[in-house]
Amino acid sequence: QVRLVESGGGLVQPGGSLRLSCRVSGSIFSLLIMDWYRQAPGKRREWVANINTGGTTNYLDSVKGRFTISRDNAENTMYLQMNSLKPEDTAVYYCRTNSHWGQGTQVTVSS
Repeated sequence: QVRLVESGGGLVQPGGSLRLSCRVSGSIFSLLIMDWYRQAPGKRREWVANINTGGTTNYLDSVKGRFTISRDNAENTMYLQMNSLKPEDTAVYYCRTNSHWGQGTQVTVSS
């Protein structure tokens, strides 16, 4: 079965950076369209970014210019580089492909 495991979350000050990873097993990673979502306390889960099999990317407007989604097919891993982080970026971040979700990783942006 498809399994996705996120890592890289943590506590960072406003303006700081984090890189999230999503490692995939149980499927041919190079053929998967991959998404990042996030869910902040008291809010609905929202889509953040995706990357297709050809490397084309899309972003939520509020993260454009600050976040970069990428993939390393040799490592079966998707990444989300997050720069210039803001308190409103605080959320649990999830990776997704098709109907499969990872367990999430907590990102907290606070002074």
